[in-house]
Amino acid sequence: MVTAYCVKCTAKRDIKYPEDTTLKNRRPAVKGTCPECGTKVFRIGKMPEGG
Repeated sequence: MVTAYCVKCTAKRDIKYPEDTTLKNRRPAVKGTCPECGTKVFRIGKMPEGG
């Protein structure tokens, strides 16, 4: 599972509905929502295999 820091919960959470995306500078990233509060979360880096 991919984790990201949720600003609203002030904790690291697993990303709900993770989606691969690419930044303008071609770096990979993952975006999704926090399962606790529903806030959008974002993490720079590739999604691990099987995730």
